[in-house]
Amino acid sequence: MSRKCEICGKGPSFGNNVSHANNKTRTTWYPNLQKVKAVRNGGVQTIKVCTRCIRSGHVTKAI
Repeated sequence: MSRKCEICGKGPSFGNNVSHANNKTRTTWYPNLQKVKAVRNGGVQTIKVCTRCIRSGHVTKAI
């Protein structure tokens, strides 16, 4: 199971944590993924979707 949105494809981003003393350590930021029961291909599937896609209406939730 990948940490990737199944709608927009948003995945982890990488960079540095930078301290006040300018020490740099590698870090990973993950998207806010939620498991949602959604209507896809005429049926109900549980998919992992980022909250941006949920808020913007790209996903139709199953009732």
